[in-house]
Amino acid sequence: MKLGVFSASLSVKDLKTSKEFYEKLGFTVFAGDMDKNYLIMKNGNALIGLFQGMFEGNILTFNPGWDHSANPVDPFDDVRAIQKALKGHGIQLSSEADEDGSGPASFTVSDPDGNVILIDQHR
Repeated sequence: MKLGVFSASLSVKDLKTSKEFYEKLGFTVFAGDMDKNYLIMKNGNALIGLFQGMFEGNILTFNPGWDHSANPVDPFDDVRAIQKALKGHGIQLSSEADEDGSGPASFTVSDPDGNVILIDQHR
């Protein structure tokens, strides 16, 4: 199963302060919007999302169908196929994508320690 590009989605208290910190670590703004309270930052192939006031806790994020530069990758495993495979392994999902849909969709699952994993397909 191909989960797609990986990033850490961090819940931050102050977006500007976090942006400045990660810039000191060599990250640059790749996408997002300060006015919408989120930024995606990149350092080589390392991606982090900084999100202020959008969710609690940090999230492990996978984006099927994208590479590290948000370019389309083909072939890729559709989010609904990944969801079906996980359910087939007896994994309980926290939220689900519409199995009859197509295109962008997402679902979440928590690992045994409560860490949230988001599978978020944008295409």
